[in-house]
Amino acid sequence: MYLDCGKHPGMYPEQYATRREFLNKAGTGFGMLALASMLYPELVSNSQAQSSNAGLLAPKEPHFKPTAKRVLHIMLSGGQASQDSWNPAPDLVNPENAGKTVEGSGKGMRGGRILPSQFKYAKQGRSGVEVSEIWKELGTVIDDIAVVRSMHTDVPAHEEATLMGTTGDFRLPKPSMGSWVVYGLGSENQNLPAFVSMNPGGFPTGGQKNWQSAFMPGAFQGTFVDSRNTRIEDIIENIKNNVTSSKEQRQQLDLLYQLNEVHKQKRAAEQQLDARIQSFELAFRMQTDAVEAFDVAKEPEPMKKLYGETPQGRQFMIARRLLERGVRFVQVWQGGWDNHGGIVNAMANNARAIDQPSAAIIKDLRQRGLLKDTIIVCSTEFGRSSTEDAPGGRNHNAKAFATWLAGGGIKGGQAYGATNEIGSEAADNKVHVHELHSTILHALGFDSEKLTFRNGGRDFRLTDVSGAQPVKGLFA
Repeated sequence: MYLDCGKHPGMYPEQYATRREFLNKAGTGFGMLALASMLYPELVSNSQAQSSNAGLLAPKEPHFKPTAKRVLHIMLSGGQASQDSWNPAPDLVNPENAGKTVEGSGKGMRGGRILPSQFKYAKQGRSGVEVSEIWKELGTVIDDIAVVRSMHTDVPAHEEATLMGTTGDFRLPKPSMGSWVVYGLGSENQNLPAFVSMNPGGFPTGGQKNWQSAFMPGAFQGTFVDSRNTRIEDIIENIKNNVTSSKEQRQQLDLLYQLNEVHKQKRAAEQQLDARIQSFELAFRMQTDAVEAFDVAKEPEPMKKLYGETPQGRQFMIARRLLERGVRFVQVWQGGWDNHGGIVNAMANNARAIDQPSAAIIKDLRQRGLLKDTIIVCSTEFGRSSTEDAPGGRNHNAKAFATWLAGGGIKGGQAYGATNEIGSEAADNKVHVHELHSTILHALGFDSEKLTFRNGGRDFRLTDVSGAQPVKGLFA
């Protein structure tokens, strides 16, 4: 320490300090540490983990013993009609009711002419759960599936309801469900993204908001992949560096890390900088692991036939490869369920594309011993009306839709909840989207009321202030 006696005022102010200045700065630093522990407890409590190579994505323990370690979220975009897929509502499976007029319920439900179920239902499996004829393959694994027929949400608008399903909020930018899972559990593979969202053909409704980390560190954000592509260079752009050798890249990253560390020393809790540093490291490591994980050409022919050699078949094969390599949250999308008219053809074609790979991944994960600790959730943003909209189609309806779950401690071969007899409104054992999210977190070992992230002086949750509880009746 240099004792300034006034001979050299203003010289080297950062390198030299009086004892009074040293104590003043040190004291302020201790105060900032205390303040950080109050404002950002999650950063202080995880400081040891963050100092490791894994950083923010180091594996973490949940609140209690989980039944699942990872999540596959299948999102059917457009609003699937449960009356034609998973819910044999008594008054709709009877063709004699076709054309009868019903009044609106007084709760925003439109009246109109009844449109009966457009497909036949039959009991499947040992459990005898009734399944629509459009699910020829899923019907063969119904004993692994729990169908929730009594889902409901807040709004019947596509983007808002989609964000509600993926982030728990349709108004404000909130972290996505995948971000919450990665925030709580970290990752089992530091060489791959912890959260991957895939859709063949580009962004779904709502775009990147569906896999955003919002006010959480960027390390928890999802990585989007257009799974329509078959070349690894197109699936993950700029993954390879053909100019600089691996050794030279490592040297560059080490230098960049040192420079960023100098920058960080003058700032407290630089979340964005930490996330940026980690993204560089992840991109470097992904050059080998990601190329291998996304290369479904290496799959044996029987496996390709099991999933189907289609865009959705390829997407689901990639999903399984990611899950078995430790990716914590994988999200796959399928659009085309906005059937205002012509359900018979449109819905049958859409179901045909997703039916085989959905059943295949259940069989595949079971055979690999991974189904027992992988929870699969297949959802849509809202349901559709029991009355006719355009010819042979249905309008939007937020009051009744269906979701199915499998694996990860879920009791298969059951139909949970029910709608009214016309299938237009959830009636028995109603399940809100917040309760579905709480159920997923419960499977992963989290109390949804206690998994919080502090931002702007407030503790946020995936389920917000809804008080939603998990649907424990879905578990074995």
